[in-house]
Amino acid sequence: MKNWLFLAGAILCEVAGSLSLKAALHHPGWYAVVAVGYVTAFVFMGALLRGGMALGVAYGIWGAMGVALTAVFGAILFGEVLNVLMFAGVALIIGGVLLVELGAQQAKRVQA
Repeated sequence: MKNWLFLAGAILCEVAGSLSLKAALHHPGWYAVVAVGYVTAFVFMGALLRGGMALGVAYGIWGAMGVALTAVFGAILFGEVLNVLMFAGVALIIGGVLLVELGAQQAKRVQA
């Protein structure tokens, strides 16, 4: 359970850093949030990997969920376009993440 909290923290910090990067284009003070967000995301990822989650699974979920959440929140916060094709891409990302996790669980069962 702790690993999933570390992963959620890494995802949320990375998304906050990415969204702050967009905000920093007009208000440079947001660059501080960018730096803190990215550094904190990597600290969470380090803790996650020390906790035993496989790198491919951790990075796959982190990257995929980061892309999906950044796209959704970019549309909400900055009025960026999010059309049907992009929603389909987000759905595929989420499906891919689920498949990676299911594959990792299956691999653990086979090794045991």
